[in-house]
Amino acid sequence: MVDIYEDIRKGERGAWVSIAAYLVLSAFKLISGFYFASSALLADGFNNLTDIVASVAVLIGLKISQKPPDSDHAYGHFRAETIAALVASFIMAMVGIQVIVDAVRALAAGEQTEPDVRSALISLVCAAAMGGVYWFNRRLARQINNQALMAAAKDNLSDALVSVGAAVGIFGAQFGLPWLDTVAAIAVGILICKTAWDIFRDSTHNLTDGFDEKELRDLRSSISRIPGVEGIKDLKARVHGNHVLVDVVIEVEPHLTVIESHEISDRVEERMRRIQNVMHVHVHVEPKGTA
Repeated sequence: MVDIYEDIRKGERGAWVSIAAYLVLSAFKLISGFYFASSALLADGFNNLTDIVASVAVLIGLKISQKPPDSDHAYGHFRAETIAALVASFIMAMVGIQVIVDAVRALAAGEQTEPDVRSALISLVCAAAMGGVYWFNRRLARQINNQALMAAAKDNLSDALVSVGAAVGIFGAQFGLPWLDTVAAIAVGILICKTAWDIFRDSTHNLTDGFDEKELRDLRSSISRIPGVEGIKDLKARVHGNHVLVDVVIEVEPHLTVIESHEISDRVEERMRRIQNVMHVHVHVEPKGTA
């Protein structure tokens, strides 16, 4: 358990790097977007503001999840980061909808202006910077085997791609298509909403004890290959924060002693704990052939 908490503390570094990067880049983009009259750059800046909220939520969740188990939380507080991500998804969705509404209103009113080409260069520079943050967080996530930080890294990559898309819209506006910059802003708003939906969907799925069927089949296959396991009567798994809890009912030969059955149970637990992120395993043993 000490190793788990140590990995969480290491994961905080990635969250802090993301927060610092988003603070600098969002301020840079918003100021530049107003100065150069670029709707796409402004939308990209607002996108980064929502990412600050998401990164802070991840950081808070990581800190709370480090609290040890107590009388009310026998499995620990690891789901705190999932709840924080759910809250962040609502905030991101509201900002995304606002960006789309403002851009559509400007498009309908014919308020398009041709943005300065320098705003496109700013977008490309910011894309390169966010690409560096993505590389750092991906590398750290792989080192500590942290799925939440890996998800944050993928969000960093999507933000870099958003900046590239904003640059494309701005460059297009230079060729007599000023509305293309506004359309790019709408696209950014849609991407914000999609990211919010993805986070909401995954968070609610985990909080309602949903579990990927393919991963469950992999767990079943792994357990069934353990010597002494004659069958699997029941197998359940659920996500707890960044980890997995497994409950399994196995069948063994009826003539085995309690000690021999217990040894098989220990082998199941050991095999499961070697699988990525399986934190807790509960094994119930029954004699083969019983109803």
